[in-house]
Amino acid sequence: MIRIVRSTIIDAPTDRVWALLRDFNGHDRWHPAVSRSAIERGQSADRLGCVRRFVLRDGSELRERLLALSDLEQSFSYCLLDTPVALFNYVAHVRLAPVTDGDRTFWEWRGSFSTRKGEEPAMTRMVREDIYDAGFAAVRARFAAAPATEGRA
Repeated sequence: MIRIVRSTIIDAPTDRVWALLRDFNGHDRWHPAVSRSAIERGQSADRLGCVRRFVLRDGSELRERLLALSDLEQSFSYCLLDTPVALFNYVAHVRLAPVTDGDRTFWEWRGSFSTRKGEEPAMTRMVREDIYDAGFAAVRARFAAAPATEGRA
């Protein structure tokens, strides 16, 4: 099992970052790889067990299930159901915490998965850089460009 843990600091309070990330169907508004997203069967995006189907900018389609969501802990977990790449048993967890020095946000994104023998380096790089790091950079840029009253989801 491959485990990846990445984290960053966002120059915005946790309530503003959480308002953006909490929407399980909203990552097409902030992640540069996601073109469009929809929750299947018309379910609410904060209902445990809901499934999001999204299309990446390259046309690939993925499906993920919401496993846990906590407003108190500002965290959520999800798993990958269908993907065109060799990620198996993928489970991820997103967690926010306040950085009181400057009213900023600590964001941790971690995941675990397996893959085919020999594809470990490529899949690890893809998850680390193309998913987590690209998402961090996009959200950092969004809040850096938005005045304190903007940048809300």
